[in-house]
Amino acid sequence: MSEFIPPAKPLIGDDEIAAVTRVLRSGMLAQGPEVKAFEEEFAAHFGLDRPCVAVNSGTSGLQLGLLSCGVKPGDEVIVPSFTFAATANSVALTGATPVFADIDADDFCLSPAAVEAAITERTVGVMPVHLYGHPAKMDAIMATADRHGVQVFEDAAQAHGATLHGTPVGAFGAFAMFSLYPTKNMTSGEGGMVSVADAGIERLVRLYRNQGMERQYHNEVVGFNMRMTDIHAAIGREQLKKVDAWTARRQQNAAFLSAHLEGVVPPPVAEGAVHVYHQYTVRVPEDRDGLAAALRAEYQVGSGMFYPVPNHRLAPFAVPVELPETERAAAQCLSLPVHPALTQADLERIVAAVNALAKAGA
Repeated sequence: MSEFIPPAKPLIGDDEIAAVTRVLRSGMLAQGPEVKAFEEEFAAHFGLDRPCVAVNSGTSGLQLGLLSCGVKPGDEVIVPSFTFAATANSVALTGATPVFADIDADDFCLSPAAVEAAITERTVGVMPVHLYGHPAKMDAIMATADRHGVQVFEDAAQAHGATLHGTPVGAFGAFAMFSLYPTKNMTSGEGGMVSVADAGIERLVRLYRNQGMERQYHNEVVGFNMRMTDIHAAIGREQLKKVDAWTARRQQNAAFLSAHLEGVVPPPVAEGAVHVYHQYTVRVPEDRDGLAAALRAEYQVGSGMFYPVPNHRLAPFAVPVELPETERAAAQCLSLPVHPALTQADLERIVAAVNALAKAGA
């Protein structure tokens, strides 16, 4: 039997192991010089031209960013429903209400028209998600937000290095969050990075992540323990040296899949957008679940469904809202392996499997 092709595969090598060993031997394990260096190197590497603050998870980054931008109970923040629950969770954890808007069919990202329709007198922000590594329609979303005097926050968890018309994601809104979870395009083992538009937001994120202190025992706000350790930062610094090559490989793998797959709808890329393919997500018009099961059982090809249950149908957020493109994507989307560890033989097996099963009506 062929070896199983996983849908994702973290790449950790000797460089990362050596970096962790170096930190362990230094005796400085908590937030320290490695974190500071990682923050500066991350901002420079992705051309963000703004400060970055490292935290212990992407979800923490969203929550601290929202709090630092003044989001509070009674406020509304417009979010897509077709995303991981952390997007809506982070809004709810501030005491504000996530308001779910539909996506556009062409990029799986928040629809500017749906944002316009969802704005009320309580709206203080809009949080698009650069889903699967494709940038949202930030030009239109920023223009809509400016007209209504609301802030824009970016969930860039899956989009390290993605750009729109030359501007990197993470450089549009008041803040942006990048996840550093093991299966993302780069990792620190666990963690998140928050890019911030100005020094005021930066200072608050730094306060909130560290129990509300800038100086020890002089707490200024009620804060959290959401610091990144130097151990995790050391891993992230090594991954920064490799992520560009990995992204190029993801893009090459995606190009091969798009050129050869049949019976499914490959992911489009908008004009002016650079897609970094955290996921290679196709639409399966009929029996997505059957195709996924057959890929695993018959061809040892893994896949993922992101996300079969939209946020607006999850128990904590259940609301009777009509989101037709969200529902269609939730029923049709299937993410095929695209990670940089794939071999040419892996890619050919994925194509052969999908094409054979699609032709057979699996």
